[in-house]
Amino acid sequence: MTRIAIVAGETSGDMLGAGLIAALRKRFPDAEFEGIGGPLMQAQGFESLFPMERLAVMGLVEVLGRLFELLSIRKQLIRRWLENPPDVMIGIDAPDFNLTLEESLRAKGVRTVHYVSPSVWAWREKRVLKIERAVDLMLTLFPFEARFYEQHKVPVRFVGHHLADKIALETPKRPARGSLDLDSEGPLVCLMPGSRGSEVGRLGSLFLETAQLMLQKRPDLQFVIPAANAERMTQLQGLLDAVPYPLPVKLVQGQSHTCMAAADAILLASGTATLEAMLLKRPMVVSYKVAPLTYHILKRLVRQPWVSLPNLLAGRELVPEVLQDEATPSRLSALMLSRLEDSDSMNQLHETFLFIHRQLQRHADEEAAKAIAGLIQSH
Repeated sequence: MTRIAIVAGETSGDMLGAGLIAALRKRFPDAEFEGIGGPLMQAQGFESLFPMERLAVMGLVEVLGRLFELLSIRKQLIRRWLENPPDVMIGIDAPDFNLTLEESLRAKGVRTVHYVSPSVWAWREKRVLKIERAVDLMLTLFPFEARFYEQHKVPVRFVGHHLADKIALETPKRPARGSLDLDSEGPLVCLMPGSRGSEVGRLGSLFLETAQLMLQKRPDLQFVIPAANAERMTQLQGLLDAVPYPLPVKLVQGQSHTCMAAADAILLASGTATLEAMLLKRPMVVSYKVAPLTYHILKRLVRQPWVSLPNLLAGRELVPEVLQDEATPSRLSALMLSRLEDSDSMNQLHETFLFIHRQLQRHADEEAAKAIAGLIQSH
């Protein structure tokens, strides 16, 4: 019986892991899957040994609060998988946790795959030396990442992105608005302050204040906010209740894809959601805030001028990025209003998004499973 270990650290990794498990089962019908994953992976028959949420922490300072717990989890996984080695161990994203785990296992003969490249091309390039020791195969979502690893002689396969496979090249707004019971004609803005509690804590009120300013110029606007889970739903509702006067905001749990598809423009936190917004061909403004110390450390280390995936994929600024202290309601509202009103520029942006979408359509789940199956069978 084939045993496959997987460790995913957050919601986006859970999505990737679920598709990967389904594709691997076609090749290994009797396979057992265990490790750390979320509800989507568990729905595919995956056994999660620890709650995935315990790994979902971001930022240099923020990690310190969970450091001993994270070290303990990793130590337990290493002990378990050295005592009963899996046929392959796959780390999905979460590089600070997974690469050390993969390196420890590979040194003892366990084959390892890392799925989703860390941003070695943007900062801490010397991590590629650790990656070379840690993995038998790197699977990348984007072509520029694969070129980087080829230059450094690390075994790599560009598999594309599963969202590019699942999202149609053109997605109309009306059906999405109908399913959310929203006005089918009026201008709609989607607000997405992140899926983590810390993100919503830093961006939630900022985005609501931005909505208030936008309404002063465009009183016909509607807003929709998708909450990632029940906890974020409660957190966001608390922020809405604190607004001194009612806002035309619909708060829904889940359904982020539908909310983005329904929108004319999106204000969102930097992350995987920027890719989904791009694949839906929706104009956007990207914002983010982290702990001040984290920001000052990263500012010195990061070599890339952009943080959002649309800009990284294009190699130029396609969408505005408003970060840290520059992220003010007045700045964000002005940029969002321009997304709604400059139709010529937004039509050009649509065509660029469409070109990138086609590049990323490669049947990612199947490509990744094929590469992993080849690694298993080669041994």
